[in-house]
Amino acid sequence: MPGLPHRAQYAGDDYGAPTEPNWREVNWREHLRQVPVDGRVVNFVDYGEGSPDLHPVVLIHGLGGCWQNWLENIRPIAATGRRVIALDLPGFGFSEPPPDEISISGYGRAVNALCDELDLGEVVLCGHSMGGFTACETAIQFPERVEQVVLISAAGITTSDIYQQPVLAGARVAAALGTRAAAQSRQVVRRKRLRRPVYASFIRYPDRMATDFLFEITQGSGRPAFKGALAAILGYDFRERLSEISVPVLIIWGSGDMLVPRSDASEFERVIPRSRKVVLDDTGHSAMMERPQTVNELIVEFLREVTDAPGREEDMGAAATRGQDAAASA
Repeated sequence: MPGLPHRAQYAGDDYGAPTEPNWREVNWREHLRQVPVDGRVVNFVDYGEGSPDLHPVVLIHGLGGCWQNWLENIRPIAATGRRVIALDLPGFGFSEPPPDEISISGYGRAVNALCDELDLGEVVLCGHSMGGFTACETAIQFPERVEQVVLISAAGITTSDIYQQPVLAGARVAAALGTRAAAQSRQVVRRKRLRRPVYASFIRYPDRMATDFLFEITQGSGRPAFKGALAAILGYDFRERLSEISVPVLIIWGSGDMLVPRSDASEFERVIPRSRKVVLDDTGHSAMMERPQTVNELIVEFLREVTDAPGREEDMGAAATRGQDAAASA
């Protein structure tokens, strides 16, 4: 359920707080690039020089999203010495639609092909919602490509069950399409009374979000791939293959996620061998937007870990303990 408006003031100082270095100090046009992938243009931001001994981080947005969904995360991650790539998936933002029918498998291939095109080598994948679904699929299809994975409210568990429940699926589809249509108007972000009905399906307290940030993420809405990507999410089940992911995986979830159940975080943790979860209290579906400072700290700490650390949670030391504490308090 979305957060009640009168509860927004109690969400904590980090809710909606801007991060440092601040994204507003950058002329992002200077970092925008476009390259052909399967004969279609893919749009992305390429930020940070990157240290040769640190693998790049590739950020993958969710359904209806765009690279701007990561504005509060790109610079803080790059400040650790990483090159950061934030892409518009084919058919979203300013990337052209894929040549074939949209599928999660196809998106996994597109991410890998973009990494090849940019000669990135091994990378860290960080995906939100459908982007998390895509990150897992990429890691399964191309295990040599991926060093670590971060999942933020990832799709791919109960979404395939929803496909078997037409009534529930119809309600969620209608809500998503309503959000998409409303978000096409730039006036929405300037009129606070409209924010809640438009953004509350994926942001718990829209009134706590900066107006200019909402404006940026709104620009990526209303793209042609929306319906096809939604069908791809609902119609694809990869749960039996998740155990093939052998790299460390950090799972970040909001306790108040209104789109993907919190129980999905536990299922990802159960089936992926080297994974652990952190559940953030009073947070919705978009933790990296809602609590960017906290999420950035979790990601940066995860990136610093030794990649061949023990896979069992009880052997992972203080970082795992903090994750368990956060989940228990949620």
